[in-house]
Amino acid sequence: MSTLDGSENTYIAIEESKEETKKKPRRVIRRRRREQQTPSVDPLFLEKLCKESSLPKAYNFEVSKSLDRIYKLKSSHVALQMPEGLLLYATVLADILKRCAPFLTQVSVLGDVTYGACCVDDLGAKALGASLLIHYGHSCLVPIQHTAVPCLYVFVELQIDVQHMVDCVCATVVNPQPLALLGTIQFRQGLIQAKNLLDDRGYQSVLPQVKPLSPGEVLGCTSPKDIEEEIVIFCADGRFHLESTLISNPQVLHFFRYDPYSKTLTKESYDHRMMKDLRLTSIQKAAAATKFGIILGTLGRQGNPAILQRVRRLLKKHKKQSFVMLLSEISPVKLSLLSEIDAWIQIACPRLSVDWGHHFPVPVLSPYELHVALNECDFMSSYPMDFYSNDGGPWSNYNENNKSRSCECGKDTVCQ
Repeated sequence: MSTLDGSENTYIAIEESKEETKKKPRRVIRRRRREQQTPSVDPLFLEKLCKESSLPKAYNFEVSKSLDRIYKLKSSHVALQMPEGLLLYATVLADILKRCAPFLTQVSVLGDVTYGACCVDDLGAKALGASLLIHYGHSCLVPIQHTAVPCLYVFVELQIDVQHMVDCVCATVVNPQPLALLGTIQFRQGLIQAKNLLDDRGYQSVLPQVKPLSPGEVLGCTSPKDIEEEIVIFCADGRFHLESTLISNPQVLHFFRYDPYSKTLTKESYDHRMMKDLRLTSIQKAAAATKFGIILGTLGRQGNPAILQRVRRLLKKHKKQSFVMLLSEISPVKLSLLSEIDAWIQIACPRLSVDWGHHFPVPVLSPYELHVALNECDFMSSYPMDFYSNDGGPWSNYNENNKSRSCECGKDTVCQ
């Protein structure tokens, strides 16, 4: 059979084309049905409540997001946890949440000290009977799948004068050159905006990242290392987080800290030699010790049972006597009550050993320093700030062996 124009070739080509078309699988796009929307709060009413409250406009408390989670879980009891700097807004937030969610009958404010996201007190919230914990001011450090109750992290990002920050940097670093921008989670958006403005002015700026943290984010115990740029611009209102980057990057020539509150740019430094001398002295004393006390921090989720298990096995391997003590706050007065102990290992905050260890009557080591004392690793030229880094050593929380925060048996207790 031929086509209308009498050309068999044309007909064959058409037939082949049809066969090829038939062979090709049909692309089917299936759209997921949108989940049924939870009852929403009147945005005008919510805006009115926030305006009438004493909540500062520059602070993003993500009230709408919190209410969405409350409605989704139908929570009748919510616990609020925040650092002391934000605690004065707790009752205001509680009032707004209760007025916008009629079924929310109780809001509990957790008043214990909160140093960071490692202090998230989901266990305390569960003990109070709360069905949701809202943690303000820190990033999602303890994964929500590990918390005893559903947890919502609110970063409380702040609006800062980014243009002023960039002008200060350009006035100080006159010649455009590579810059590393870092800061705390509250100023994450500000750092991104500053990077774009600096790039427009010819500065090759970067946001170093240590996963799982966000680009440019720094914790007091976790910071990017091996920064290649000679100048670091750090956005924070204090030195604690900045010192984490200073400690882990002694090779960086210049550090500047921009304070978004006082709107000042200051040059910062750190005495690496003094810190290392103090820590090596404590490590050497601990190496000769025979009786060790192991402190598992109970402030929120500071203590990791998996690290505790590793520490106990190391001490047993090196024929050291040890016992475990649970503490929420570590102080020289408390430890001096047990004068027969030669040295302590604290599984809570590594900065406690670095910043305050020399004030204790006997050595108080971090898990990393214990590894050095027992010759399990060398003392590093760049003191590691990797306690919550995915690439951290065997003493860190996100090391493959410690990630589950439990013993090999799978329980949240410690085996021998």
